[in-house]
Amino acid sequence: MSEAVAFKAKDYKNDVEPIWCPGCGDFGDLAAFTQALAALQFDPKDICIVSGIGCSGRFSHFIKSYAYHTAHGRAVPTAIGVKAANPNLKVFVVGGDGDGFSIGGGHIPHAARRNPDITYLIIDNAIYGLTKGQVSPTSPVGMVSGTTPFGLEDPPLDPLPMLLSYGVSFVARGFSSDVKQVSKLVQEAVAHPGFAVLHLVSPCPTFNQVITFDFMKERVAPIPDDHDSRSIDAAFRLALNRDRFYTGVFYRNPGLATMEQKLEHQRKLTMDREPRSLEQLFARF
Repeated sequence: MSEAVAFKAKDYKNDVEPIWCPGCGDFGDLAAFTQALAALQFDPKDICIVSGIGCSGRFSHFIKSYAYHTAHGRAVPTAIGVKAANPNLKVFVVGGDGDGFSIGGGHIPHAARRNPDITYLIIDNAIYGLTKGQVSPTSPVGMVSGTTPFGLEDPPLDPLPMLLSYGVSFVARGFSSDVKQVSKLVQEAVAHPGFAVLHLVSPCPTFNQVITFDFMKERVAPIPDDHDSRSIDAAFRLALNRDRFYTGVFYRNPGLATMEQKLEHQRKLTMDREPRSLEQLFARF
């Protein structure tokens, strides 16, 4: 009897080298992700990564797995389709703040309603880095950029309260400098039965000189040990706290039915009750 293969983090990396700018927070997120996969011992053939557009959209290019680099803002519905077609796959979505909270923002509440068993990594650098530094939905007021030469006047979206209000069944936040913590959060998100969203703050050293690593390190703090992650009220209190930038698991509700369970229920009400072939179906028309 052959011994089981023990996968290491390097086994999940392919031959495509990352092309992010030196110092980009995405490197930390990529390292944390491969470490999480190694800890979970997933076989690469059982993984599918669906990515959107932006710097983080390149994520799927660097992992040895099935991958789908889809259109801007359409990673979430594409991933839901992948999971519906093959529930046995471990499906991950990777996108940025522009991809997830701007053109693709409308998909998140409906994904929360369906509660598919997928993990969504939103890598937030508060800037459109791939297109050379325009403000994004999470850019702070006053930011000067190519699209806001006199400073941004619109307030930024606040991702954590948004995700909680949508009813996402697992909500967590990490900071790309803390690779060990992000890896642990990815593992917890995967273990959650349902739609898990991990908001990763990942500073851009090239185009965002406001939300920098130094800026974040002064504000980041782990969620207090006595936090009740099953309480939505407690999760909102932490998410709305402006004194500290908390990281960890804000909320989890493992008791909700998943999309896969609901699809199985529908199948039992239809196909199992009245088995039929394609020929029988076509004969009705």
